[in-house]
Amino acid sequence: MIPILPHFFFTFLILSIITTTISTSSPPPFPYGNLTSYHINCGTSTNTTDHFNTTWLSDRYYTGGSTSVVSEPLRFNLPSEKTLRYFPSSSNGKKNCYSFPSLPSSRYLLRTFTVYDNYDDKSRPPSFDVAISGTIIFNWRSPWPESTARDGAYSDLFAFLATSTADLCFYGFATDAPIVSSIELVPVDSASYDSLSTGENVILVNYGRISCGSDEHFGPGFTNDTDKFGRSWQPDEPFRTGSDLAFRVLLTESTVNGTDKEPNYFPMKLYQTAVTSEENELEYELSVDAKMDYMVWLHFAEIDSSVKEAGERVFDVLINGNNVTRVDIYKEVGSFTAFSWHYTVRNLSSNVLGIKLVAVSGAPLICGFENYALVPNEPSTHPLQVSAMKALKESLRVPGRMGWNGDPCAPTTWDAWEGVTCRMSDDKTALLITEINLGSQGLKGNISDQISLLSDLVILNLTSNSLGGALPSGLGQKSLIQVDLSNNQLTGSIPDSLASSNLQLVLLNDNLLEGRVPEQLYSVGVHGGAIDLSGNKGLCGVPSLPSCPMFWEHGRLSSAALAAKRNKYQRQKSLMLLELESQHARGFPSPFTPQ
Repeated sequence: MIPILPHFFFTFLILSIITTTISTSSPPPFPYGNLTSYHINCGTSTNTTDHFNTTWLSDRYYTGGSTSVVSEPLRFNLPSEKTLRYFPSSSNGKKNCYSFPSLPSSRYLLRTFTVYDNYDDKSRPPSFDVAISGTIIFNWRSPWPESTARDGAYSDLFAFLATSTADLCFYGFATDAPIVSSIELVPVDSASYDSLSTGENVILVNYGRISCGSDEHFGPGFTNDTDKFGRSWQPDEPFRTGSDLAFRVLLTESTVNGTDKEPNYFPMKLYQTAVTSEENELEYELSVDAKMDYMVWLHFAEIDSSVKEAGERVFDVLINGNNVTRVDIYKEVGSFTAFSWHYTVRNLSSNVLGIKLVAVSGAPLICGFENYALVPNEPSTHPLQVSAMKALKESLRVPGRMGWNGDPCAPTTWDAWEGVTCRMSDDKTALLITEINLGSQGLKGNISDQISLLSDLVILNLTSNSLGGALPSGLGQKSLIQVDLSNNQLTGSIPDSLASSNLQLVLLNDNLLEGRVPEQLYSVGVHGGAIDLSGNKGLCGVPSLPSCPMFWEHGRLSSAALAAKRNKYQRQKSLMLLELESQHARGFPSPFTPQ
């Protein structure tokens, strides 16, 4: 079952942008390594460079939609926040995607900026879902919080992408048009965030990235402070519980050791502020979704120079009331050195995740924390069948209104491509295509040979279109039970492969097919099935159809017949030449002699 991330998700979207301050420090040194990254400025036609010296590409890789500008563009500081792409269902179907090519297999940070700002003058933000490679990751539900609708929000995640192309897809509810303003896909260290324990089949969706003691958002989109992974951090004040008088902020400009190190590259700025408590307890609460797993990362640094030895500051960490660890920062790493620790909460039973630090000796202290939902990758369509469906999309000329974009079957909480039915494989690892029903859709292409890759296809219905070309030689999967290709303009012969399947219904009537009908195919009707071959003037060889000419095989003259035709032609040519030579001997002009 796909976890759904509804209204509460807005709590942790990092809001933008009116209070943005851009510093003049050096730009963030990401992406990690030399792998391909993408920064797409949705809704624009030109490349731009922002305050971080990042080149934003003009809008590309999308499957459809239209562009617009927010109502008050001067309120937004970055070009990537002023424009957007929206996907009206009336012209593009319910499923639209950005497909990023040439992606090396790696772990990536995906970050989007989404803003409404009444761009359509309807005063109603849309409801839609967002999925990466077939797994739903973000949910937007109307009505949005007013500040989010007006100012926009950043949202992000970490995911392994193992294929060369990644699809970021948008699914609109009813007539709502999904929107997006910018998309960033940046490679990060593949060992980051303890990926060895979580595995590559889990997506870490950000549900809060908090800098304790900070009074500003910092990182890309807010300040030019360095974060090699491009993470943005937000102040902790909205998540504190208890009296504000109990909290004390610690600040330092001194170097904190152990920061910006592989594999997570946590920024030094995160550890240069901290919060402690005069009441020997610190507590934070995060709104989350129940029945999910969460990975909580806690960040510490002893930046109080008065603490000079182990044991002076010791505290317990309680998560949702469970005492999960005891921390002595100085004992672990000494002073002015970063220390991080993480814990996974399984199947959380409430909608609140509580983090509480309780003093054992001295006062508790924390520099920051992160919370990630562990969202399992949903099964996607078998790769060979994806290739086959993409080839069919092109060859059949499937119109854009049908929304044949992204994965044909995933996510399973949404319907598959229009006219397509899927099932889960027996081992639960992939989705398989079982039916294609595209009758009377105005299709004008042909049937791709790659349809043979759909090894689980049970029903194929392409009746009453304007399809031409020959029937693919690979059509006739053992799984195939019903084929209706009637009322088209198909040409050529009926392939033997179709006759070797387990068909119970064959409708090929009213086409331009020709040649001998395989007897095994005709036997479908004899054994209780139904077959209709009428309206094909060139078919022959079975009852109710004309007899085939001698030497007629597989819809064409056999090699023996062709040889006989060649021999007859050669004999006729020889006789003609003999006659011409006789005429020349009798004095008649020859056509081969110049006059």
